[in-house]
Amino acid sequence: MPNTRLLVLFGSQTGTAEDVSERLRREARRRELGCRVQALDSYPVVNLINEPLVIFVCATTGQGEPPDNMKSFWRFIFRRNLPSTSLCQMDFAVLGLGDSSYAKFNVVAKKLHRRLLQLGGSALLPVCLGDDQHELGPDATIDPWLHDLWEKVLGPHPLPLDLGLSPPGIPWPSKFTLKFLQEVPSTCSEELCVAGTDPQGTPSELQPFLAPMVTNRRVTGPSHFQDVRLIEFDITGSGVSFVAGDVVLIQPENTASHVQQFCQALGLDPDQRLTLQPREPGVPCPARLPQPCSIQRLVSQYLDIASVPRRSFFELLACLSCHELEREKLLEFSSAQGQEELCEYCTRPRRTVLEVLCDFPHTAGAIPPDYLLDLIPLIRPRAFSIASSLLILVAVVQYQTRLKEPRRGLCSNWLASLDPGQGPVRVPLWVRSGGLTFPKTPDTPVIMVGPGTGVAPFRAAIQERVAQGETGNVLFFGCRQRDQDFYWEAEWKELQTRGCLTLVTAFSREQEQKVYVQHRLRELGPLVWGLLDLRGAHFYLAGNAKYMPADVSDALTSIFQEEGGLSGPAAAAYLARLQRTLRFQTETWA
Repeated sequence: MPNTRLLVLFGSQTGTAEDVSERLRREARRRELGCRVQALDSYPVVNLINEPLVIFVCATTGQGEPPDNMKSFWRFIFRRNLPSTSLCQMDFAVLGLGDSSYAKFNVVAKKLHRRLLQLGGSALLPVCLGDDQHELGPDATIDPWLHDLWEKVLGPHPLPLDLGLSPPGIPWPSKFTLKFLQEVPSTCSEELCVAGTDPQGTPSELQPFLAPMVTNRRVTGPSHFQDVRLIEFDITGSGVSFVAGDVVLIQPENTASHVQQFCQALGLDPDQRLTLQPREPGVPCPARLPQPCSIQRLVSQYLDIASVPRRSFFELLACLSCHELEREKLLEFSSAQGQEELCEYCTRPRRTVLEVLCDFPHTAGAIPPDYLLDLIPLIRPRAFSIASSLLILVAVVQYQTRLKEPRRGLCSNWLASLDPGQGPVRVPLWVRSGGLTFPKTPDTPVIMVGPGTGVAPFRAAIQERVAQGETGNVLFFGCRQRDQDFYWEAEWKELQTRGCLTLVTAFSREQEQKVYVQHRLRELGPLVWGLLDLRGAHFYLAGNAKYMPADVSDALTSIFQEEGGLSGPAAAAYLARLQRTLRFQTETWA
C-alpha cells in the first residue's frame, strides 16, 4: 500500500474539475494513499505508460470540446499511431463534469473513457457523469461513484493492519500551513503584485489586466423586476483581442461586510499578514495569491465564502469541530444518509459558506487557519459574453429563498456596486475563446436566438458581419416588455431599416397568453427551414439553461417535420447532424 501511486489528472475550464481533483487528493490522504494532482497539459503524457493507477477528472466545454488545459493531451491521446497495448498496465477511472442542458453532455469524459479502453487500459468503474443541472449538483453522481472507486482501489491493494481509514473525527493534514508574520505591512499596494494596467504579454488568469471601468448603467426600466447592467471597460494598451463569440472573464471580490463577518466568526485579525507553505513537495500555492498577504486580502479576493458548500465541506468541518452538538449535526449532514436533510438545509435555499459558519459558531471559532484553503474553494472567475468593443451585459443576480436574506450573485452584485462616476474603478479581466464560432464563408446566413441577456454575444456577431457586408442575419429576441427590457432596440431597428437584419421579437408579458421565442420560431417555420435546408444557415442559441434550450430544440424538430416532411426519428437525426457539424451551437448558463 505505501508504494501504491495514485495520479489524478484534470481538465478544467471554470475550476470545478480542479476542485473535485483536490477532493480526491484529500480523500486519498485519509486512506494513507500517496496522491499527485496535475492539470492534464502540465503532465508529460508519455509517462502514462508507467502509471499503474490514474483518475481522470474532465469537464466538457462549449460545443463538446475539452477544456483549454487538456487540449494538448487530447490531441496526443487520439493519435492513430498509438499501439493498442500502450496502457495495458494502467487501471483508470474517468469522472466527467457537464451540463445535461447541452446536447453533447459529458462527451469529453465519454470519449476519453472509450479511448483509454482502446489503448489497453482497464476501467475500474463506468464513467461518472456529473450534472450541473441536478438539484444536488454534480455531487449527486460523484458521491456514490467515489464510494465505489475507493472500494475498487483498495480491493486489490488492502490496507496493512497498522494503517486504516482515518476516523471521521480525526482531520487529515491540511494542504498548507499558514505562517503569521510580525512585520508592519508594506506601503506598496498588494494589488500591484498580481495585476497591472500595463501587463507583460497577453492578459490571463495569472496576470489579468486591471481595466478601467468607463460606464456602468442600468438598461432595464425602473419598475422592471431585474437590474440589468451595461458595463463598458477601456482596454487601451492591454493586449486584449477578441472576435465575436469570445468571452471576458472577470475576477470578483467578496463584499467588505461579508469579509468582516467572516473574520469575526473565525476570530481572525484582517490586518494580520501571512505566508502560505505547502505541506507536501510539489504542491503549488494558489497561482494568483501574492506572498506575503493579509487575511483581509486572502478572504476578500480568494476564498469563495459566498458559494454554496458541498458535502465534503461538512465532512471536514465535522472533523474540525470540538463542540459535541454541532459536530453531531455536521456528521449527519456529511453522511450518505443525511443527503436529503443537507439538501433541505443548504442546497435548496442556497445557504452560503459564510452563513453555515455563522450557524455553527463554536465550530467556526475553533477552525485552525491552516485549514482555510482545504475548507473553502477559491473564488473562480466569471465569464460574460462580449457585446462589442469591451462591453458586457450583466443581469444582477438576486432572488429570494426561504432564508431571510436575499440570495445575491457574487460577481454581478460586485460589478453593480462599482461606480466609475465616484472615482476611478479598475476590474481584473482577461479574454478567452468562447463557445460560439461564426461561419467564415461569406453569404452564409445565421439564425440567432437570444432571449434576455442571451442576446449579448449576437450583438458583437451582427456588428462584425454587417461591417463585412453580410446581410443574412436573423435575430429572434425575447423579453418581458418592450418598454422595460428590450436591449438595443434602436440599434436593431436601424439595422432592420438598412436591410442588414431580420428582427423577430417575443414580448412574453404584453398579452394574456405568454409568447416566447420558440413560439415565434414555429410561426416562421418556412423561413427557418428554408435558411437551414436550402441555404446552409448556421443556428445559434444563447440564454438561460433551464427550459428554453429544450423548448427551442422541440420547436426546431417540429419545423423539420412540418416544413421538411420528415418523420419524428428523421427530424431528430437532422437536428443531431446540425449539432455534430457545428451548424447548431448553444451557449447557456444556469
